[in-house]
Amino acid sequence: MSPALLLVVALAGGLGAVARLVVDGEVRRRLGDALPRGTVLVNLTGSLLLGLVTGLATGGLLPPLAQVVVGTGFLGGYTTFSTAAVEAVRLATAGRWTAAVVDAVGQLVAAVLLAGLGLVAGLALAG
Repeated sequence: MSPALLLVVALAGGLGAVARLVVDGEVRRRLGDALPRGTVLVNLTGSLLLGLVTGLATGGLLPPLAQVVVGTGFLGGYTTFSTAAVEAVRLATAGRWTAAVVDAVGQLVAAVLLAGLGLVAGLALAG
C-alpha cells in the first residue's frame, strides 16, 4: 500500500471521526443523553452508507480506491461500535437492563439490515 493512500485514508478517517463528534453532539444537545441516540444514529447511517458504497463499488460505479477511502477511511472513522458497546454496558450498570438489551441487539440487527439495504441500493444504482 502506498504512503499516499495511507495518508488519504487516515485523513478521511479523521474527517469521519469529526463528523461523528458533530452528529453525536448535536443529537445529545437536542434530545438529551439519557439514551445513546447519537451513537445509534451514527452507526445506523454509517452502516447504510457503507452498504451503499460497497454496492456502488461492486457494481463498477465507484472505483475500488474510492471504496477504500470512503468505506475504510471516512466511514471507519465515523461509525463507532466500540462506543455503542460501552454505552450498552453503562445502561446495564445503571440497572436499565431493557434499554441496554434493546440498544445493543437493536443496533446490531438494524445495522446489518441497513447495510444490506444500502448494498442492494448501490447494486441497483450501478446496474
